[in-house]
Amino acid sequence: MADNETLDAKIEALTAEELARGLDIFRQKLGAAGALWLQTCVHCGLCAESCHYFLTDHEPQSIPAHKLEQVASAFRGRYTLVGRLAPALTGARPFDRDLVRAWVDAAFGRCSTCGRCSLNCTTGVNVPAVMRAARATLTEMGLIPADLQQVVTTALETGNNMAITREDWLDTVQWIEEETQGAVNDPAARIPVDKHGANILFTVNPREPKFFPLGMQASATVFYAAGEDWTVASEGWDLTNYGLFSGNNAEGGAIARNLLDSMDRLGCRTLVIGECGHGFASARWEAAEWLRERPGFRIISFLELMEDYFRQGRLKVDPSRLTDRVTLHDPCNTVRQGGISEPQRSILRRCVTDFVEMTPNRAENFCCGGGGGQLAMAQYRDRRLQAGGVKAEQIRATGARVVVAPCHNCIDQLMELNREYKLGVVIKTVAEIVADALVLPTITPPAGEDHDVTS
Repeated sequence: MADNETLDAKIEALTAEELARGLDIFRQKLGAAGALWLQTCVHCGLCAESCHYFLTDHEPQSIPAHKLEQVASAFRGRYTLVGRLAPALTGARPFDRDLVRAWVDAAFGRCSTCGRCSLNCTTGVNVPAVMRAARATLTEMGLIPADLQQVVTTALETGNNMAITREDWLDTVQWIEEETQGAVNDPAARIPVDKHGANILFTVNPREPKFFPLGMQASATVFYAAGEDWTVASEGWDLTNYGLFSGNNAEGGAIARNLLDSMDRLGCRTLVIGECGHGFASARWEAAEWLRERPGFRIISFLELMEDYFRQGRLKVDPSRLTDRVTLHDPCNTVRQGGISEPQRSILRRCVTDFVEMTPNRAENFCCGGGGGQLAMAQYRDRRLQAGGVKAEQIRATGARVVVAPCHNCIDQLMELNREYKLGVVIKTVAEIVADALVLPTITPPAGEDHDVTS
């Protein structure tokens, strides 16, 4: 049975008591600020032009204000006096099966929680927060798309969202270490594992060891060139956290705990989140709220760390090696909602000869369409690719040959858009660009040995 059919069957089976309980759950998840946001929207419509869903399908259901109204109408019907007394005048609706279906479609199917609508909202309504509360409610009611929940469950059960075993992870690290030694022409280059007291604990997206080892090799090359004291963990190394997308704070907190436990076990000083938008948001901003615990160490993005290396003179690059036109995609959770917009730009200007911005860019850049867990929900694939058309046209307008995206979810979506819209681009991480441009130190072989050396 298809996932949407399974969801529909679950909705049909809801009892009146379960529906009432669902709305009570929503009220608790929403909080006081959220309740205010539901009453703040003035229906001006400016958010429509901010949403990549509406710009590509032109359906009223995709307008952020309309999605917000689906949620607000149920709230008014139960929790406001005027909504109870005059529902027809206020647009209040009972939280019935039809409205639950509208919530699923709005919160999971038509929103990547990118936040661009809120950035352009005249009254400052935090639409992503409301949509996440709606997702949390539906998840607790058992109405989350099964494939999205499976990613969360896999992470909880195996320690990473792709069920990579400890043995396979360590074998892959060793193999990438050997590849890095060849790339830097130094047999002493290492990817340390479980190094106690290291300055940096580096975390990665499981897609790197599974499908994109060149990305992890590029990161290792950067650490080598910078002379960093770093390590990866044998367990608790996965930076991803789809609890952010399901809305389940308890499960999100349990996944985040894996990283915190690795830091405590190894006694490292700084937790570095690899190039992943939602991974950075979860670890840097959300984990403390979910766990009600302030971490006793620094948490930064790999983008910030690489820029620090450049400022400290620890990396030397030759931009003449990279002459193709390069543009930059801004992951929503890193830039618009995470505030990390300039390090990646400073890095690219150092490393390439022809860098052009998309229009618009930085916080105003459009979501690629892969955020909010959309890549994990197969039933919305066609809609996701259609919504990504806005990003495809942004890329095409730059004339770039290379698209840099500091986020693996974004990279996966951009790779699909590249095929779907025949963009003819190459997609890379920031670390891959840095590694391509690096001028590595010359290695002097021991006396009596004859080795090739880097220039």
